[in-house]
Amino acid sequence: MAAKAYSSKSNRGYLRAHGITAVIPVKNDQKANRRNCGSAGGRPPAFDAEGYKQRNTVERCFNKLKGFRAVATRYDKLDIVYQATIDVASIKIWLRDPVP
Repeated sequence: MAAKAYSSKSNRGYLRAHGITAVIPVKNDQKANRRNCGSAGGRPPAFDAEGYKQRNTVERCFNKLKGFRAVATRYDKLDIVYQATIDVASIKIWLRDPVP
């Protein structure tokens, strides 16, 4: 999932080459250019609007995690210790305001 700013042919090609499904809306100027080219403009890239709506949830999760200084600045050197820090921060967030 990404913002419209990352809707370029090279970004989509990179994701496709690595087997990643892109959920990126198309920019208005790209739509207009494709429309002006007619059939030579190619077909529009697939876009899952329902999946894109979940982007807000993911961004809010990262925002809450960055409220913890140890997560935001990554004091820990080892990956496993950093993952444990994220786990503890997630548990604290979950205990503070559980989702029904």
